[in-house]
Amino acid sequence: MYPVSDRLLSRLAESHQVATRVQLFLTTGEVVDLPHTGGSVTVDRAQAIRRTCTVTCPDPSLIPRTATDQLATYGAKLRISRGVYYGDGSSELVPLGLFRLDEVSGDVNDGPVTLNGKDLSAVIADDKFTAPYTATGTVVTALTALIVRSIPDAQIISTISDMAVGTRSWDIEGDAWAACQEIAAAAGAEVYPTADGTFAVSTLPDLLTATPVWEIASGEGGVYIRASRGMTSDRVYNGVLARGENTTDNVAPISALVVDSDPNSPTYWSGPFGRRPTFYTSPTLTTVGACQAAATLQLANTRTPNASGDIASLPNPALEPGDVLRIAHPDGTRELQQVASFSVPLDLGGDFPISTIAAKEDA
Repeated sequence: MYPVSDRLLSRLAESHQVATRVQLFLTTGEVVDLPHTGGSVTVDRAQAIRRTCTVTCPDPSLIPRTATDQLATYGAKLRISRGVYYGDGSSELVPLGLFRLDEVSGDVNDGPVTLNGKDLSAVIADDKFTAPYTATGTVVTALTALIVRSIPDAQIISTISDMAVGTRSWDIEGDAWAACQEIAAAAGAEVYPTADGTFAVSTLPDLLTATPVWEIASGEGGVYIRASRGMTSDRVYNGVLARGENTTDNVAPISALVVDSDPNSPTYWSGPFGRRPTFYTSPTLTTVGACQAAATLQLANTRTPNASGDIASLPNPALEPGDVLRIAHPDGTRELQQVASFSVPLDLGGDFPISTIAAKEDA
């Protein structure tokens, strides 16, 4: 969860005035605070572009009509925040993302105007290779080189143990952001833009050991609205065989199989669910340890949808995908769930829907 004060977290469960801010950074260097009447920021770790936004503004002059307007708009960015007013003249805002402005549309006379944007990973994804590209070195140095290739002033923060990556080449037209994700997977990690616009390299928190960051409880003083649970075995796997082979580095074929080894898990490798392996191959994997790390990450992604949930609560703009939540249902049962996606509204109405990727009972 994005670092916020305890005061903000407690105020979220109380009646409060919502504070929102939308800043437009034009290519001219001008920064404009945009009046807005609605919109949302959607965050989904299952998507290559993790954060997207929609903002509704009443001012039709935002629609570019001249060549000068277009030059100022193409390449512009949006910074969006949401928080609370405390009623004593102070407020606290939480960043929801830094976005490349991709679309502006609306009624040219009366408005409203809709602005759509994607997080800065879209800049890297669109900057496809125009010549063959080769990545070498370590995971973090290879990721840094790819990111600053498209965004020279990007900030990259890594919380993983860096490790060597096998030489990997991509052809012309290759997707540089997909290349970043492949390199990160060699360390069992993810790479993504954070809410404040930096790039993070980190591993997915373990639901079994992570400390819950927020409680969604029913009853007086709680933020619980409703919840649903679902289970499916479609595209659920309980084992991943990761393989690597790199003739450029003279690395012979290697592999590692990682399975769901928890006898209490419904997808236990040796249980009634049966054996359902999936496979991952990359020349970036040059050691058995790298294969194990990559397989562990893939297993976390493919096993956990076995138990999924949809929760509606009062909005918490500080949440991040991967956060572990404690859910206290009206019937007294409690469980831990891990955030997969959510949508933060920029207006006062509406629920705050959260989809989760895993769940377990909480004592």
